[in-house]
Amino acid sequence: MMKAAVLREIGGPQQVRIEEASTPVLKPDELLIRIKFAALNRRDVWITHGLYPGMQLPAILGSDGAGEIVAIGEQVTDLQIGDAVIINPALNWGDNPHFNGPDFSILGMPQNGTFAQYVAVSHKQVYPKPNHLTWEEAAALPLAGLTAYRALVTRGQIQKNETVFIPGIGSGVALFALQMAVTLGAKVFVSSSSDEKLEKAIKLGATGGVNYRSENWAKELKKQMGGADLIIDCVGGDTFNQLLNLAKPGGRIVNFGATTGPVPKLLLPKLFFKHLDIRGTTMGSPQDFAGMLELITNHQIHPVLDRSFLLEEIQEALFHMEKGNHFGKITVKIPEEK
Repeated sequence: MMKAAVLREIGGPQQVRIEEASTPVLKPDELLIRIKFAALNRRDVWITHGLYPGMQLPAILGSDGAGEIVAIGEQVTDLQIGDAVIINPALNWGDNPHFNGPDFSILGMPQNGTFAQYVAVSHKQVYPKPNHLTWEEAAALPLAGLTAYRALVTRGQIQKNETVFIPGIGSGVALFALQMAVTLGAKVFVSSSSDEKLEKAIKLGATGGVNYRSENWAKELKKQMGGADLIIDCVGGDTFNQLLNLAKPGGRIVNFGATTGPVPKLLLPKLFFKHLDIRGTTMGSPQDFAGMLELITNHQIHPVLDRSFLLEEIQEALFHMEKGNHFGKITVKIPEEK
């Protein structure tokens, strides 16, 4: 038996409870990983409210995790017990690197996830932990790092010396995108509702930024940066038309979410007269995950961490994420078996 954070019915973070669950039984191609640290994503909060496609409960939540291999399925020959690993939570991507197939899912519902002492995953989902990262940092990397890499590199086709705009700085994906873009030689501008977050982003390498609560934030930003070659957006909503104004002619807008809802009255003339590209993306392929790890390792990038909680404090951790005041990844320390 093991300790795990289980969601049995929707109703918010208070419905997630620590339970004794059965330790997973391995399939021939799977590994059993003892999780040392896990990390939260906005996805975990949405699931507790039933606001996620393909809801299947009960489920052990958690997509991000790092730990040690403690058991190996009979078909696995390329990994050993004791190996330090991180998990790629993008399951069953499919054969086409350009988009995921119909069987794609994300670890942590419907398949039981990382908010537990042990998790079983296919050996294809497991990669060596980058040596320069702590267990906590490694656990913070997979989902957000993968999403940021694909948005920025694979779909965004970022080039050195380009100007990049990242709205809503503070989330895990946005911060990874900032760190990666700066590392790749881009000039990065950001926005936030918090002046404190803007200051922290500048310390991480952003050239400038604006508080989007100010009335003329878009004009102020245009004055600062001129225009953006590439915009990495997860906000959507009313502000999306402002992104069309902020993009340079021939620019690219890559979107991976819509936290403020659908875009009302899309200004199509701005789109076609400026020859803009709008590209969608979500998560990433195995090739993207390998590319992300190579970038993180070669440039010794460390994830930005906000706060760590114990597994027993999982409700508090989820509420902390739901409030949206965090800056960086929220992690969960998993207790060792006694």
